[in-house]
Amino acid sequence: MAEVLLFHHAQGLTPGVRAFADALRAAGHMVHTPDLFDGRTFPSIEEGLAYIGEIGFDAIRERGVRVADELPIALVYAGFSFGVLPAQKLAQTRPGARGALLFYSCLPIRGEWAFGLWPDGVPVQIHGMDNDPIFVGEGDIDAAREIVETVENAELFLYPGDQHYFADSSLPSYDADATALLTSRVLAFLDALEDTSE
Repeated sequence: MAEVLLFHHAQGLTPGVRAFADALRAAGHMVHTPDLFDGRTFPSIEEGLAYIGEIGFDAIRERGVRVADELPIALVYAGFSFGVLPAQKLAQTRPGARGALLFYSCLPIRGEWAFGLWPDGVPVQIHGMDNDPIFVGEGDIDAAREIVETVENAELFLYPGDQHYFADSSLPSYDADATALLTSRVLAFLDALEDTSE
């Protein structure tokens, strides 16, 4: 069993995010899904980002980082889009990370937005659609490729399509086939972590 800290995207802790967490739980893993928006969800990415802007991107990211203070050190950090911010920060800066799962977004490991170089021994999977205007158009795919090129046990998986939140079953952007493949890859990743800990 892996223990996963999973952060929701800018539309909040939607039923689709909860369903994804439940799929990991059904496979025997422990999954924490903190609600960084205090129960609020939003009908669009733009409205969610506007709310984040009101509170402050850094402030909400740090809410997520503080959640980890109450949990064990040996965690897998996972995030959907905006949730990648706290997940990736924790994976790169909190000692003891077992792995990272970054969905739809990726921050660079060099430059202004970076938390520093990727830590040794922390495997990572990055997932996105190959024509997603956010993941591809805003440069996240370039950051992902840099990690894959420079980090051992780093994988980038691209899925055909142009949706951003494609693995959220409660949203119109949902792609069932891509989500099934993503989920199988995530479960294989988590199972591999268990093999290395035995």
